[in-house]
Amino acid sequence: MENKSGKISKVVGPVAEIEEIGGLKMLDMVEVGNDHLIGEVMHLKGDKAFVQIYEDTTSVKAGDPVFTQGIPLDAELGPGLLGNIFDGIQRPLEAIKAKEGSFIQRGAHIKALDRSRKWHFTPMVKEGDQLSGGQPLGIVQETQLIKHTIMVPPNLKGSVKSIIPEGDYTVEERVAVILTGQGEKELQMFHRWPIRVVRPVSEKETLSEPLITGQRVIDTLFPVAKGGAVAVPGGFGTGKTVTQHQLAKWSDADIVVYVGCGERGNEMTDVLMTFPKLIDPRTGRPIMERTIFIANTSNMPVAAREASIYTGITMAEYYRDMGYNVALMADSTSRWAEALRELSGRLEEMPLEEGFPAYLPTRLAEFYERAGKVKTLAGKDGSISIIASVSPPGGDFSEPVTSHTKRFVRCFWALDRDLAYSRHYPAISWSDSYSEYLDQIKHWWEENISPEWTTYRLAIMEILQQEQRLQQVVKLVGADVLPVAQRLILETSYIFKNGFLQQVAYDEIDTYTSPKKQFLMLKAIIKFYQKGGELIKKGLGISELRKAPVFQELLRMKFAFTESKEDIAKLEAFADKGVEESLDKLVNF
Repeated sequence: MENKSGKISKVVGPVAEIEEIGGLKMLDMVEVGNDHLIGEVMHLKGDKAFVQIYEDTTSVKAGDPVFTQGIPLDAELGPGLLGNIFDGIQRPLEAIKAKEGSFIQRGAHIKALDRSRKWHFTPMVKEGDQLSGGQPLGIVQETQLIKHTIMVPPNLKGSVKSIIPEGDYTVEERVAVILTGQGEKELQMFHRWPIRVVRPVSEKETLSEPLITGQRVIDTLFPVAKGGAVAVPGGFGTGKTVTQHQLAKWSDADIVVYVGCGERGNEMTDVLMTFPKLIDPRTGRPIMERTIFIANTSNMPVAAREASIYTGITMAEYYRDMGYNVALMADSTSRWAEALRELSGRLEEMPLEEGFPAYLPTRLAEFYERAGKVKTLAGKDGSISIIASVSPPGGDFSEPVTSHTKRFVRCFWALDRDLAYSRHYPAISWSDSYSEYLDQIKHWWEENISPEWTTYRLAIMEILQQEQRLQQVVKLVGADVLPVAQRLILETSYIFKNGFLQQVAYDEIDTYTSPKKQFLMLKAIIKFYQKGGELIKKGLGISELRKAPVFQELLRMKFAFTESKEDIAKLEAFADKGVEESLDKLVNF
């Protein structure tokens, strides 16, 4: 029930000053003006409150009323989130379009979850059962891929007084009555949760399994663990958005939440037009069946941009609590930080470096800390992996958002402008990037793919480091003056960069590479380097190595071998013996 709680005394952009506040609290959700624009209390000073408004404030004026329900900005969590597209404050854009047309009208109030759609509910408890927060009440088959657990809200516990029988119900119908210490509580298929409040868990667990992305430079060189946090910084045109699109499409997360925070409208349009046509390579089902989109483009109100990140992570935590592995793509946190800066300026707060507020590092830390692998309240294992792009002006990684982000993440995929301009994608720099998850996930690779994985990865990283040092000499005097062994390092690096690291997102075969194929490709390249070194000692020249058929076969193997069992078997034979046998034919000893 809304109550009038003050009136507007001043409006500055998306910030309104409220007087006669009548019991407003920090983070209370309010509706401002006669159009009932949605806002949130962000600052209290004396007898005045300052509200950030999530919609266009044109025509809002002093004297307009302010209404509140006395609750914080929250998200509706229940069946119907998957496959949907929301704005930064969880308004369903497709439902708004059906009702109002292509443009969101000011003051549009449409529930996030469809109230008319019926879901088949199967109870998992009976009368008299004792339940606590996070435990399951029943199951709904939300999509063909995802079973949706209807859970007791985390802040509730008691005994089951009644539970509805199996059948079809809307999200608003009562599914259970719980007897709590404060009396009876009716539960529906959905509940609400404040977006700025972390959902509780039993405990945080050690990360141990990689998030497989199908992108070779990531999985082999700079892997991220399920439950990890990654920053993807890069200047304009280096491929941040394309990289995140690839991860959203092909990562082995159960659920993907994609937050387009302040990005250009044409980029979000491309995502929304492309994804419905994509098929999940693991299940053969449409990827939309496990994906949620939050579209908050650069022409939408700046305040909603600041809220969109929290809306996305709250949905991610909800599915994590069901025991799923969730990947959150945030594109980009720089636009989110710029929204913080603008709102901070409107509130007349003291600016620090480059105008950002003093609490920027704290907000970044709070966001990235919501990643992790956990034991849920129901005793299940779930995780949230955060992959967040950063858009430093001019590609300057020393600017505040990038430098503070590096403090809170353990994986860093630095995008290189030179690589991007030379059409090398993904343009992830192998010299500036790093991952601190290697020690935790290498056991998974060794147990599930090959015990030699760590050895070969270290070998190729050593070759790349040597090649980087040799390039300084090559720039001065050319490659011809180098010893033959050092020229072999350059040739091996050439094969690895072009035949392994470079990946074509639009090629049906090359867009995704399984862990097994990645390892076999890496093994073949290392075998070329090792066998080539032996033959060079016996007198073989570099020119003969380059002319060998196996040289071109290594460059083409990413296209030549598909993910079929037959092709993987052929690639395995090629890596085990084929490379060495081909090189042995070059000489006759």
